[in-house]
Amino acid sequence: MSTIQLYTDGASSGNPGPGGYGAILRSGQHYKELSQGFRKTTNNRMELLAVIKGLEALKSPNQQVTVYSDSKYVIDSIEKKWLQGWVKKGFAGKKNKDLWLRYLEVSRIHQIRFIWVKGHAGHPENERCDQLAVAAGKQKDLLIDSVFEAEAMRGDLL
Repeated sequence: MSTIQLYTDGASSGNPGPGGYGAILRSGQHYKELSQGFRKTTNNRMELLAVIKGLEALKSPNQQVTVYSDSKYVIDSIEKKWLQGWVKKGFAGKKNKDLWLRYLEVSRIHQIRFIWVKGHAGHPENERCDQLAVAAGKQKDLLIDSVFEAEAMRGDLL
């Protein structure tokens, strides 16, 4: 079984603001680009959603996946086992619970390792993912990141 390479990036114009994610899946001669934009979100949400969407796009379970990301937030949360602690504490005081739970669900069926790449440093796939993410966040008719917007509204009311 060959390893699937998943390159990811997220972007937002303002934090929060309109944003998007970009992902590239590569395995042998297979290549697929994914992207989507949202009207109000954060950079960290888009970084994490890029990983999730890439993993969700895999057609078979039990894949060996190497994720390349410039997000210390995503990689450190997983590799340094912060996520495990957040789960044990019910995500008390932590953001993006909805996406982290979604990540946990999709990650259970694959063998995943993470590699950090420096952003905006000329890494071809990272640069392409950045282009996809930025362009997605500039499209018309952006999707609604409903969980984020609902949480932001509740925060504004408190």
